[in-house]
Amino acid sequence: MNFTLIVCTYMRPGALLKLLQSVVTQTLYPNEILIIDGSTDTRTEKVLHENHFNNLKYFKVEEHQRGLTKQRNFGINQVDATSEVVSFLDDDVVLEKHYFEVLLSTYKTHPEALGVSGYVTNEVQWDISDNNNDTSNFYYDGAMRSEPSRFRIRRKFGLLPDMEPGFMPTFSHGRSVGFLPPSGKVYEADLLVGCVFSFRNEVFKVLKFSTYFEGYGLYEDADFSLRVAKQGKLFVNTAAQLEHFHDAAGRPNQYKYGKMVIRNGWYVWRVKYPNPKFKAVFKWHATSFLLTLVRFTNVINTNKKQEALTESLGRVVGWLSLLFNAPKIER
Repeated sequence: MNFTLIVCTYMRPGALLKLLQSVVTQTLYPNEILIIDGSTDTRTEKVLHENHFNNLKYFKVEEHQRGLTKQRNFGINQVDATSEVVSFLDDDVVLEKHYFEVLLSTYKTHPEALGVSGYVTNEVQWDISDNNNDTSNFYYDGAMRSEPSRFRIRRKFGLLPDMEPGFMPTFSHGRSVGFLPPSGKVYEADLLVGCVFSFRNEVFKVLKFSTYFEGYGLYEDADFSLRVAKQGKLFVNTAAQLEHFHDAAGRPNQYKYGKMVIRNGWYVWRVKYPNPKFKAVFKWHATSFLLTLVRFTNVINTNKKQEALTESLGRVVGWLSLLFNAPKIER
């Protein structure tokens, strides 16, 4: 299958170079690599000038085109018509050498797939376990990982997700695909992770990334995945593996991030459930309130007190803003 790799980048020349070096070692190499650079300096352009990569095309976007969703849409418009699949990667990931080969094979074994995500291996420690009685751990498909504190607290209030990992619950606040074990299996999902997802090129004839998600674009991947999932099936191939290093460069301040958590979280929930029932609405707000309280406690029990405080305040402001200025959902 002909396929295109799109990497949208912003002020991360070192991280981008590491990614591209891992692309060079792939057993299946992209037919084209599109680098969409929103940087305000020339360091990224300089790095790419000094290091040659086959099939690479570099685009420096103007200020009005800057931001993750805008850059992705810009990249889509540059994709060669012969490409059957468009793969997106964050600029701070590093691929295992069979990543593209395994990812693309999923479209052949699951011809109904409109989108396929890879799997991040360096964020969670999993162990094999059949015991599922310890609530301090999360169990799935014969494997076990530590249960994050936020889910342990939610369990006490009856606010655990009512859907499998990778699917949005009726009141949102679900378990991401990070709660799927590295089993080597392919799992169906409706929430793919933007740092590692791909889609058939035909998808972009009818759908584009929403420009509601400006700048950093938190949850823009959830929004797009949910809209594609209404048209067909999405999958996660846990054998298509890579590492994600979460480079801090180019991220928003914690206050803005906190507002995005609430407002963008509400937005994607309503994309999936435009008319939720009262119980779901109550649970969405109850969970948001509880998680905001948990974040406030980080002011006391973590070393990053300033970050915890400003993010918590951003969540409160974002939550209150829903009362008089809720986002308008794009259909």
